Amino acid sequence: MRARPPTRATATRRSLAATIAVLVTVAVAGRIGPPGAMLLAGPLGAAVLLALARGAGMDAEDLGLGRRSWRRGTAYALVCVAAVAVVYAVAALLPVTRPAFLDARYRNGFGAAVRGALLIVPLGTVLFEEVAFRGVLWGLLYRWAGATRATLVSSGLFGLWHVVPSLRLNRVNPAVAQIVGPGRFGQILAVAGAVAFTTAAGALLCELRRRSGSLLAPAGLHWAVNGLAILIAAGVVGWWERTVPR
Repeated sequence: MRARPPTRATATRRSLAATIAVLVTVAVAGRIGPPGAMLLAGPLGAAVLLALARGAGMDAEDLGLGRRSWRRGTAYALVCVAAVAVVYAVAALLPVTRPAFLDARYRNGFGAAVRGALLIVPLGTVLFEEVAFRGVLWGLLYRWAGATRATLVSSGLFGLWHVVPSLRLNRVNPAVAQIVGPGRFGQILAVAGAVAFTTAAGALLCELRRRSGSLLAPAGLHWAVNGLAILIAAGVVGWWERTVPR
């Protein structure tokens, strides 16, 4: 007797489970792997997720990669990059917000910052996270449960994805340490704040994905928030160390 083919809902649940498994695998690789491991794990993980989506019957339009959305997505992305650049520039110039850019991770010179902003962020962060959270995961959930639930689940998982990267936040950023404190309780507050912030950011990125129909829109904003922050932080840290007496 031939087995009955799985229903669409069952196939979607299986694809979601496989997607979560890939997320966990990539997170572990980035955590325990050598420096720069995400430059390999990120693109490979994105390729695996796209293959899973293809196997689940999703096409380029379902993933936000269809050609018809390229122009609209690019327009959204450019506007987002310009808006973030203006906000960051003003924040860096104002004494009250400038300390937020004094991050110890960016004391390695402007060359390292350029490498981080133009190589590590797009390949090691934005590519995988956008394909995973706003492409495959959002697309599967949208097909199964609609846009609202897709955004809620995708954004919640995106927030949890940032637990590990934020564990040292109150130790490397003086502005964060001043707000939450440098100890264990401060660490908990910093992580909770990072998760809440990235969950909200995930919802915004999902909305950009929904409105534009393209992954280019959230990818542009995602890169701007991370990549421009590195460049401006490197500039502010360099200026601070040259001009502020010790």
